[in-house]
Order: sequence, then C-alpha cells, then structure tokens
Amino acid sequence: MVLSFYSALEKLFPAPLPPAAPFALSGFENETISFQAAFRAEKTPWGRQEVTIDILSPIAHAVTVRQVKNVPVSMACYPGSDDGYLFRGACMAPDLLLPIAPHTLFARQDTPTILWLDVDAAKAAPGTHPVTLRVLGEDGATLCDGTQNVTILPGKLPEQTLECTRWMHYDCIAQHYGVRVFSAEFWRITENFIRRAVKSGVNMILVPTHTPPLDTREGSERLTVQLVGVTLQNGQYRFDMENLRRFIALCKRCGVEFYEIAHLFTQWGAKHAPKIIANVDGCEKRIFGWETDAAGSEYRAFLEAYIPALRSVFDEEGIAGRIRWHISDEPHLPQLPSYRAAKAQVSDLLDGQYVTDALSSYEFYAQGVIAHPIVANDAIAPFLEHSVPNLWTYYCCAQHKDVSNAFIALPSARTRVLAAQLFKYDIKGFLHWGFNFYSSQFSDYPIDPFATTDADGWVPAGDPFLVYPGEGGEPLDSLRLMVLTHAMQDLRAMNLLASLTSRGHVVTLIEKELAAPLTFSRYPADASWLLDLRERINREIAVRLNA
Repeated sequence: MVLSFYSALEKLFPAPLPPAAPFALSGFENETISFQAAFRAEKTPWGRQEVTIDILSPIAHAVTVRQVKNVPVSMACYPGSDDGYLFRGACMAPDLLLPIAPHTLFARQDTPTILWLDVDAAKAAPGTHPVTLRVLGEDGATLCDGTQNVTILPGKLPEQTLECTRWMHYDCIAQHYGVRVFSAEFWRITENFIRRAVKSGVNMILVPTHTPPLDTREGSERLTVQLVGVTLQNGQYRFDMENLRRFIALCKRCGVEFYEIAHLFTQWGAKHAPKIIANVDGCEKRIFGWETDAAGSEYRAFLEAYIPALRSVFDEEGIAGRIRWHISDEPHLPQLPSYRAAKAQVSDLLDGQYVTDALSSYEFYAQGVIAHPIVANDAIAPFLEHSVPNLWTYYCCAQHKDVSNAFIALPSARTRVLAAQLFKYDIKGFLHWGFNFYSSQFSDYPIDPFATTDADGWVPAGDPFLVYPGEGGEPLDSLRLMVLTHAMQDLRAMNLLASLTSRGHVVTLIEKELAAPLTFSRYPADASWLLDLRERINREIAVRLNA
C-alpha cells in the first residue's frame, strides 16, 4: 500500500491516480491550509480493508481529516460549454467531504481512498511542521505512511474587504430537515448553516424579511419564510419585528457584517409583488403575490408602511449602514421598462440607501436605472471598459463558458482563480445564488442533494449548493467550498501584500509569467501556476513583515 500527497487543487477520481509531485504548502496564522492524501488497499479476498487514520505531528491537534466522497453527476455541463471541463458525461465525481468518525473507513483495492486534511493555523505556532499520516490495519499495524511539511508563516491576513454573499435558502432547510419554520430546531439549524457560510468567507446574508421571490415558477409559491409579521386592520398595516430582530442577533453572533434584504419585486422583470402573508381580520392569508401589479397602488401603500418600519429596525439594531436592498433579480434588457417602473415605486422610500441587483446588460447602468450593478462575470467587459466604480460580479448556471465557476466538473484551479480576477479589477463584491438550494427548477419540489447534484437536471452539477445537509442539522462541506475558502484567503493575502507595496506591484506579480494579461475569461488553466503564485505572494509578505 502506497500513500501519496496531492494539493488541494487536485480532483482525484475513482480511476488511476495521477503521478504525485512535491508541492510547497504555507499560510499565515489565521488561515486554513489544506492538502490531500490518497492510497489504495492491497489485494484481499473481499477487495477491501477496514482501516483507521492516525496523525503524528507536533501540530496534530490542529489537523482535521475528512474523506473525499464521490457524488453522482448526471449533468456535468451544458451543450456548448468550453473544453476546460474535467468530464462531460454522467459519472461519479469527488465533492463531499465526510468526517471519518463515526463512520467506518474502508479502503478498497479497485478505487483510491482520498483524504482531505485541513490545518487550522490559528492553533499552531509559526514554523515548518511535519504532518505524518499513517494508515493502520485492523490489527494496528502500519499499512502505509507519509509526511507532508506545512509552513505556518508569522503574521495574520487582514479582514476580508470583499462583500461576499451566497444565498441561503431557508425553505430548503425547513423542508430537508422536516422542521417548522421559526421553530427552535429551525433556528438552531439555520445558525449552523450561517456559521459555516461565514467561516468560508461569506460576510453578507440574505434576510427573508418576506419570502424571497427567487427561482419560483410563475403562479406558484415557495414555502413561507417571512420574518416580519404583518397585520392589516381597517386599512392600516402593523408589523411584528420580533423574528427579524432575533435573526439579526443570530447573524451578529455568527460574524455577519452585511445584510441584503429580500427582493421587493419578483425575479426576471420585476412585474409582480413578492408573496406577503398577513393577518387580516384574524385570518392568515396571502395579500400580495403573482396577481399583484408591481407598480400598483395597493402594493405601493404597503411599501410606504413596510420599508420605513424595516429601516427603523435597522437603525435601532445598529446595522443601517450595512444594508443592501434589491429590486428584482436578473432583469434582462427587454424588461428594463418594468424594472424601471418597479424601482420608481420605492425610489423615495429608499432614498440614500444602497440598492443593487444582479444583471448582465450595461444599459441598466448607462441609463442610470441602477447605480450599483452586480454583473455576470461573462458580461463584465463593458462595465470595466467604462470604469464603473464599486463594481460587483456574480456567476450562476449561465456562466458556463470560459469564465470561473464552481461546478463539480470544473478543475479546482478554475474555481480558485476568481481571487486573482477580483483583485486585479478591484471588485467590491461577489454574489452566488446557491449556498444550499435543495430543490428542482422553479422550486417545484424538493430533491435529495446526496443523490441529485444538478437540481434534477436543471443546472450543471454543483451549481445549486456548496454544502450538503448533514445529520443533526450540521452542514457538510463540499470540496468546492474549501477551494472557495482558499480563494478568499488568497484575496486577503493579495490585499496584504498590496498594503505593504502597491496594487500595481501585486498585479505585476500575478501577470509576471503570463503570455497575456489576466482577464475574467483568460487565465492559466493549470493548478501549478496558482499554487506557485500564492507561494510567491507569501514569500514577499514574509520578507516585508520581517524587514
């Protein structure tokens, strides 16, 4: 039995392992430093061996080991996607990171066992530390072992300045775990998911003041997750903000910095009001929804009461300056008139507020309809050419060609290179729609994310979620979430080096060995370039911090 080490940017499939090559591994005192180990069982009558894993290291207390599990991929990519995917057909692919205990670990001879190791540098002293991994048989004998050196550099990365949101789907939490919305169990599980998101670099959370009107079939509705209690009596609105205040308190405990409010109008055109549930004469009923004209007077009357009430709570909770408002998600150019009309409904109510939406058409900005666009990373070129300030970017299923994304079938380097792109173009925020979307297209029905990774054939596998719903309400990481965590660490390291030198110096360092300048659609495809870049950044920071 032979043990081999690989970087965190390898995706190791149930097939012959690629040759293992030495790699440097370093990070600062507040980082998670990750790598992988792989081995295959010796031949046995049953084709497998029960094994245990042992870590021998001066920093063993800082090392966590998980098994990389393969998940089913039915739709790897869309027709017409580029050639940079690892595979295009249905297969089993590495993605789920599963804690070894309390599960029995069986090594098989026909497919490698892959382990993911994380070093929490905050729990160890600076220096170069050997981490020895031993695979033990049932009798306690060592079947194989190996050592990887991990260097913890003195110093800490600065706090993340990028505003980063990955939308939390609260109805999916309630549906998967079978808990009542706003029950004690719901709150407990939601806090677990938000804590995990924050640990990965998410610092902005979608707030369901009303049920977010996202990915919902026209005429249907998603499970109600409305924080604000609404009462309509004698034509007057009253609001119960207890659950909203509880949610804000939860987010503060988890380290959330920014709050984005559920979209005030429906997705893809802003033609209707979102679902609003109210107590009317003692009965709970839906008072607004698909039948409501976004620009109508009835909804305007509601907004005149609702938005000031929300703003008052945000002032009292001390987060008013960290609120981000949305009109409607992903309007297209033909929908500009309806988007404009919807925004006019609330412009005076949101005067002085930060209003932002995900879109792709430059015309929305050019015509002054939106001051803070969140632009698809495959449509960002004209915004960059016009030097739009404080620019955000996003990707979803549609960004499947040439640009960075987090699909299971993409190489990890293509996911992590996002950090260099964000830094070069001084991008202020990043959005992704699916932290935990466990439903089919249009939210028609729930799916089992362990069996269906593509929203039941809707989007490339991995796009709907970055965590799996584990037992006991604990989210389980995907390999992709860890790669994105490393990307956020890369960005913080670039910002640190820029503070010690200049932004231009870091951009020059990024592009030093490239044949052409880095863009959102042109970047090195190999993992070695990215690993080497981070090591060069680390070395320069270390020299300057210790000068």
